Amino acid sequence: MSATTEIKKNVVILFAGDSGDGIQLTGTQFSTTAALYGNDISTFPNFPAEIRAPQGTIAGVSGFQLHFGSEKIYTAGDAADVLVVMNAAALKANLKQLKDGGIIIANTDGFDAKNLKLANIPAEQNPLKNSSLDKFKLFEIDVTKITRNALADSGMGTKEMDRSKNMFVLGFIYWMYNRSLDNSITFIKEQFKKRPELIDANIKVLKAGYNYGDTVEAPMQRFEVKPAPVESGTYRSIMGNQAAAIGLVAAAQKSGLTLFYGTYPITPASDILHELAKNKNFGVKTFQAEDEIAAITSSIGAAFGGALAVTGSSGPGIALKGEAIGLALMMELPLVIVNIQRGGPSTGLPTKTEQADLMQALHGRNGEAPVPIIAAYSPSDCFYSAFEACRIALEFMTPVFFLSDGYIANGAEPWKFPASKDLKEIKVQFAKNELKEGEKYLPYKRDEKLSRPWAIPGTKGLEHRIGGIEKQHETGNISYDPENHEFMVKLRQAKVDKIADYIPLQTLDNGKAKGKLLVVGWGSTYGSIKTAVNEAIEEGYDVAHAHIKYLNPFPKNLGEMLKSYDKVLIPEINNGQLVKVIRDKYFVDAEGLNKIQGLPFTSAEIKNKIKELAK
Repeated sequence: MSATTEIKKNVVILFAGDSGDGIQLTGTQFSTTAALYGNDISTFPNFPAEIRAPQGTIAGVSGFQLHFGSEKIYTAGDAADVLVVMNAAALKANLKQLKDGGIIIANTDGFDAKNLKLANIPAEQNPLKNSSLDKFKLFEIDVTKITRNALADSGMGTKEMDRSKNMFVLGFIYWMYNRSLDNSITFIKEQFKKRPELIDANIKVLKAGYNYGDTVEAPMQRFEVKPAPVESGTYRSIMGNQAAAIGLVAAAQKSGLTLFYGTYPITPASDILHELAKNKNFGVKTFQAEDEIAAITSSIGAAFGGALAVTGSSGPGIALKGEAIGLALMMELPLVIVNIQRGGPSTGLPTKTEQADLMQALHGRNGEAPVPIIAAYSPSDCFYSAFEACRIALEFMTPVFFLSDGYIANGAEPWKFPASKDLKEIKVQFAKNELKEGEKYLPYKRDEKLSRPWAIPGTKGLEHRIGGIEKQHETGNISYDPENHEFMVKLRQAKVDKIADYIPLQTLDNGKAKGKLLVVGWGSTYGSIKTAVNEAIEEGYDVAHAHIKYLNPFPKNLGEMLKSYDKVLIPEINNGQLVKVIRDKYFVDAEGLNKIQGLPFTSAEIKNKIKELAK
């Protein structure tokens, strides 16, 4: 029976199953194909927190949400149009994410007595058999059985066959949305080039899923999502951590320095190490240390030696690096500190997103230790923000925080990547021995940016003391003088404040320059705020949106902008951190909107708050 085709502007698909079901690969492959087709996309991979959660349980459910369309996409979507579930636990964990009237594609093999029990669903309440799913369009497919039948002559064992189930699902969704199999076939051939039998098996099952749509007896709906109008250029689909790694490499190339990355593996930051390790052809040096302290101190050593030094972690690791960050600040060496934020405190929610480390970045060290902070707002912006963090660190001789989080680090979107000539220049000038006879080198003598010179060890005549004890002004000698300490503390603060003269002014993302309500965001709340404010403006609300990239120091005009509105709303994935800083610095009675569930905001949540304040 031939299916009818419906044109859609945008679609949200949520794939869910056990972490061993290949859910992330399925979602990534469909995302890549959608991007190649010309759709705008945004993705939200959602990993289980436990590495080896029991199969079939709620704790072991892995999810991948994809929003693609023929118009500009800013978020991974509030609610799904289609929910693909491989077992009962996946349905139970994600059903609330599906729109009323949405489509459910269920692998019936995942709803047997064993899987129902593992999902804590009584056998007599099997959702495929009772009426609990009547408000949805339910399509039951025995994915496991069909996959095994397709590979009956392959000589494979049952477990090997079942590993291809995700390819059946991918093929069927390709059919459903009129997408070619070519990209995934190329991927399979490359992925398994040393295992031709796996190439044959996966392609066979992929095609079986596609053909199932044409041959199934039940009437199936097909959909068409046209390409999105985009600026001409060369694009690639990129994840946030990939973009951050490429941004670091680009900064090393523009500055002419060797990139050194000292780190200790931690979710969700580890992919930056994996990505940088692939770039040895650019002279990148990666070091997986024995712990977080060794990671950052190795990077400090690299900075002392004249490298573009970077260390990366997530909140728990940043806590361990605290003393060493203060050391880098006291020595005034350039160091980029990458924090891919996750749910906390302590181990917290290791695979879930949160924006709870802003106060840690601002104040999480002993003493008066100001550090500049830059926050990325999208996967592709991770490139530009990482690059900018390097520029500021090198030009101002200071540690700099680069903040991202699990949502944008693992999410993906199309990225029109720039040419090298279009990137800012990063000027690096090492100190030279230009001393006159009898003149002493002053390692803490300042330039117009209040930066000290970068003297490479081994340069004759530029020998100087290094360490964490307070420095005497200009000479760098150890000093316990009270007045000198106060002077140096204020001088280091003044250097960070001076950065405001070398960063862009704050701009509005949307809305009027004066009005009733300004929604202020930072980091990964960008897409949800952007969508909510766009919709609110279309409905006649007087609202604007500003997103802050430079969190320390703030852009020089931010205070004036905030005071141009009757009310200020600050949504954050924390318990209210930026809102406290804004209130304290600008005496603005900003209101917070907080979510601390390990999940990003939906645009509807922010839009509802906009409407509430508009009353």
